[in-house]
Amino acid sequence: MQYHAFILKYAEIGVKGKNRYMFENALVKQINRVLSKVQGEFKVDKTAGRIYVDARNYDFDETVEALQTVFGLTGICPAVSIERDGDGKLPTYEKLAERVCRFMDNVYPDKNKTFKVQVRRVDKTYPMDSMELGRELGGDILKAFPEFKVDVHNPEILLHVEIREKVNLYSEVIPGPGGMPLGTGNKAMLLLSGGIDSPVAGYMIAKRGVDIEAVYFNAPPYTSERAKQKVIDLAKVVARYTGKVKLHIINFTDIQLYIYDKCPHDELTIIMRRYMMRIAEELAKRSGCMGLITGESIGQVASQTMQSLQCTNDVVETMPVYRPVIAFDKQDIVDISLKIKAYDISIQPYEDCCTIFVAKHPVTKPKVEVIRKHEENLNEKIDELVKTALDTDEILEIEG
Repeated sequence: MQYHAFILKYAEIGVKGKNRYMFENALVKQINRVLSKVQGEFKVDKTAGRIYVDARNYDFDETVEALQTVFGLTGICPAVSIERDGDGKLPTYEKLAERVCRFMDNVYPDKNKTFKVQVRRVDKTYPMDSMELGRELGGDILKAFPEFKVDVHNPEILLHVEIREKVNLYSEVIPGPGGMPLGTGNKAMLLLSGGIDSPVAGYMIAKRGVDIEAVYFNAPPYTSERAKQKVIDLAKVVARYTGKVKLHIINFTDIQLYIYDKCPHDELTIIMRRYMMRIAEELAKRSGCMGLITGESIGQVASQTMQSLQCTNDVVETMPVYRPVIAFDKQDIVDISLKIKAYDISIQPYEDCCTIFVAKHPVTKPKVEVIRKHEENLNEKIDELVKTALDTDEILEIEG
């Protein structure tokens, strides 16, 4: 069946106060963004508690898939709309009942199901009230299709009839991603590796309305072009939900080699992570970001113990570090990675700079003061190397 429209529902935005319109406008902007990439004719309008998309000449599956990437939406309802007549009047009961029966016939070829009619009469000028309309429409459905059965408590089909500026009929609510609309939560810098965790972390923070930039630390020739492409592909996954992502690619090789030469090998990962955080914070400042995002989870690896995270945080001077998967089990992270279609990319066996210089027995309980002392071994050249890495930043604009 070709639906005329989609009724889009939101939840959390609805409890906002006087600035609610700002969140609604941001949501409409993101809906228009994703639909601009879908073949079809779409017109997006908002009204109290609802956003409507009039749709013509479109592909249903492609449109729904696009809408399911819009943070802030909780429900996507394919609908049939009944317009007012030429005199601006809502349809008569007879016309409404005929369209309701046609809807049930077209959408549900198998009529051995239970149903309930739920009417919402926003336009109070309609001559029948909600209870009466629901009762009468249910009776007409049973007359037309005796195979249906009424179940007011747990129906298999819940037919919604909304009487507003026009009448909308829908019975399916496709889940949206929830969250808050992009652009309502400022911007943050994601440390994006080729692993499973960091794309999930970026997705989760973006779900709260935060725009995302990303930085990847490349280490040629120890990491390959395929490893770099893997991260670009992961950035594309994130960009499906966030729109265009600015990806900074930092050449980290000389810094890693210098750390390897001057510092204790069991501390390599911690000290390298500290310099990644320093560089990421500087990039974030330059880009107007309000924080850093990492995919760290307590205890998952040696560099993610509580002591290690304390050492990593120690070098971030002015920004919060957001770690949305900090308390997740690995399977929790994998489940989200699968949902956003990042997992198959993340498990591609291409090395990244965090894995090629790992010590056989890395320290798991580093002390901040000891790490700071050993970093003094780098004083001769490290500032120059960091400056070079920042000055040679390769920036890519990644589309989803």
